[in-house]
Amino acid sequence: MSQFLQVFLSGLSTGSIYALAAIGFTLLWQAAQTVNFAQGEFVMLPAFFVLIGIHWLHLPLWLSLIFGLIVAVIVLGLLFKKVVVEPMLPNGGLPLIIATMALSILLKEGTKQFYGAEAQPFPNIFPQTTMTLDGAVISVQDIMNLVVSLGVVVGLTLFLNRTRTGRCMQATAQNPEVAEILGVNVKRMVLYTFLVNAALAALASFLISPIYLAKFSNGETLGLVAFIAAIVGGFNQIRGALVGGLLIGVLDNLTATYVTTEYRAALPLVMLIVIILWRPQGLLGTSEGRQV
Repeated sequence: MSQFLQVFLSGLSTGSIYALAAIGFTLLWQAAQTVNFAQGEFVMLPAFFVLIGIHWLHLPLWLSLIFGLIVAVIVLGLLFKKVVVEPMLPNGGLPLIIATMALSILLKEGTKQFYGAEAQPFPNIFPQTTMTLDGAVISVQDIMNLVVSLGVVVGLTLFLNRTRTGRCMQATAQNPEVAEILGVNVKRMVLYTFLVNAALAALASFLISPIYLAKFSNGETLGLVAFIAAIVGGFNQIRGALVGGLLIGVLDNLTATYVTTEYRAALPLVMLIVIILWRPQGLLGTSEGRQV
C-alpha cells in the first residue's frame, strides 16, 4: 500500500504539469479555433531562458525565473500571436496548424544549435528532501509541483469565472461576434489568452525541467502527452484538460511500476483511441454543433 501511495502521488505530480500544457491547447482552441502543435516546444523553451539568465546574465535563480517568465510571455505569447497567428488566421485553420508545425521544428532545431544537443542541468526550485506518509516515502518536490500546479489551475478558473476580464475572455471564446456587439474588446481578450497560455507553458517548464533536465527534444514528448490529455479530458473544457493530465500521469506511473516500462509510452495513445471510440468529446467535454 505504501508503494502504491508513493507511485500515485508521483503520478499526480507529473500529471498536474501535463495538465498545465494541456490547458494551453484548450485556451488557444477557444481563442483561435486552432491547434498549436508547437505547444511542446513552448514548454521546452522557457527552461533555456532561465539558463540564459543564470549562465549569461549571472542572475540569481529567482530573478532568472522571473526573467524566463517575462521573455516567455513576450516571445511565446505576444510575438507568437502577432507574427504567426494573425497573418495566418484569415487563410483558415489548416494553414495555421501547418505554421505551428513549422514553428515547432524551428524552435527545436534553433534551441539545439544555440544551446547544444546535450541535456542541461536545471536548478532545483524546491528542496530535494523526502517525507514519510503512511509508510510511503514521498518527494517534497512532487508534493510542491502538485500544489503549485493545482493552485494555478484553481486560480485561473476563479479568474475566468469571477472577474470581468475573465468573463469577457469566456464570452469571446464562445461567440466573438456577439461579444463584440456587447462592447467586449475581442482582440484584447484573445491577446490575453495567448499571454496566459505562454505563462502556463513557462510554469510547466520550470516545474518539469529539474526532473527531466533542459533538453531541446523535451517538447516532442510533452507536446504529444499534453495534446492527448486535452482530448481525453475534453478539448473545450479547462477542467477536462486537468483531469486528462492527472489521469495520464497516474496511469503512466502505475503501468511502469506494476506492469512494464517497455510500453508505457504507448499508454497515452491507447487511451486516446479508447476515448475517441467511446466518447469523442472527451470525458468532461461537451459536443459542439457545426454547420455545414
